Amino acid sequence: MARGRFVTLEGLEGSGKSTQIALLRERLAQRGIHAVVTREPGGTPLAERLRDIVLHAGEESLSPVSELLVLFAARSVHLDTLVRPALARGEWVLCDRFTDATYAYQGAGRGIADEAIRGLEKAVQRGLHPDLTLLLDLPVEVGLQRAGARRGAAAADRFEREGTAFFERVRARFLEIARAEPQRVRVIDAAQSVQDVAAAIAAEVERLQ
Repeated sequence: MARGRFVTLEGLEGSGKSTQIALLRERLAQRGIHAVVTREPGGTPLAERLRDIVLHAGEESLSPVSELLVLFAARSVHLDTLVRPALARGEWVLCDRFTDATYAYQGAGRGIADEAIRGLEKAVQRGLHPDLTLLLDLPVEVGLQRAGARRGAAAADRFEREGTAFFERVRARFLEIARAEPQRVRVIDAAQSVQDVAAAIAAEVERLQ
């Protein structure tokens, strides 16, 4: 059985990843392709518990290095429990965030050196990388406005409480990654309508089928 395809969606808060990943799953189903939708951090019961630590550390502070280690612990569980088995069965895996987000948020955002991230990436992923990454890009101000409207009165998590400068660094790093790996990472203008973004994503995914 042929290995399935591993597709990741990246982008800032408010970029529409959740909406677009659901639409992509529907489009693939119409073509007879079964796709597993998941997210990082999270995706399995244990990884979801680790996600909660990252997003809501509680009364104890979580240093950037501690945050990085928890994220890769969640990634290790996620890959071994869900992603690798699904790909081995020939299924597609659509993942909301992956290691590009780590380089953007923990690297550029938190200031962790790339060398530290690369070491954990090598140990945990063991050569597994996305076949295609869709970067839903939009201005920081637009993304934060959308995220705030979506969240409503709910309490902001540790990342949503960060300021504009943090997210500008994150966005810049995402775009830097896209420039360095144009064959894998495709930039989608997420400021467009939902329908236009979905059409742009569909066009990029066509090359994997």
